[in-house]
Amino acid sequence: MSAKKRYQAEACVAKHTGDRTEQQDRAAVFAHPTRKGTLMAVLADGMGGHSGGAMAAEQVILKAKQNFEAFAPASESPQDLLRSIIDEAHIVIKLTRFTSEQDPHSTAVVFMMQPDRADWAHCGDSRFYHFRRGELVTRSLDHSLVEELVRKGRLDAEGALRHPNRNVLLSCLGSEREPRVDLGHASPLAGGDAFLLCSDGLWAYITEQEMGQILDTQSPRDAASTLIEMARQRARGGGDNISLAVVKLVEVNSKLRTEVARYGG
Repeated sequence: MSAKKRYQAEACVAKHTGDRTEQQDRAAVFAHPTRKGTLMAVLADGMGGHSGGAMAAEQVILKAKQNFEAFAPASESPQDLLRSIIDEAHIVIKLTRFTSEQDPHSTAVVFMMQPDRADWAHCGDSRFYHFRRGELVTRSLDHSLVEELVRKGRLDAEGALRHPNRNVLLSCLGSEREPRVDLGHASPLAGGDAFLLCSDGLWAYITEQEMGQILDTQSPRDAASTLIEMARQRARGGGDNISLAVVKLVEVNSKLRTEVARYGG
């Protein structure tokens, strides 16, 4: 019986203002303060007037960090944690409407990795992708008008990118309606697994095949740089804010096993 493989989680967060005057996206990756091999990545695309969107997105990051640090697996499932982050951030964003003149809203993608397990949740049209050695395993489905039209067969993927109402969301944080929260998970994990969280400023310009190939052949840092550069070139001066977080599992030499988080494979 072969020895169990070990994997090191490599991560990177990157942002670009694009051709906008203000950066309203937020993204972060943080390790759990006490649980080895447990980390969280979170991304939010804020909307709602000058500074309002940035404020909304910032609330998602703050709530994710707060709830993640208090995570207790014995009394809370990963799904409960992820849902609580989105639901509570939604409430906080709604409350800020009473203390500011903006109408803040935000999308949210939250990802948590534990040894040999990954969980994620999203609301809105910021996306989550899971690739394994360059091949797409799964991606989140946008809570948007065009995604609904695609799902019903009334629009193809290429038409969705050009549709005049492509930015209309059916669910987000901060609106009057309770946010829709879609959940997913993967287990066991394997070397070559790559997880990408990104805003529409990125995915609108890059195919899934391109993403997978770049994430498979480059480090998270280099991949983030390549993806942003591609999106900027293809936006041709009309690009939105870009944000992304990459988490990749890389098999490590046995001599390094005591120095890194352990992931079964």
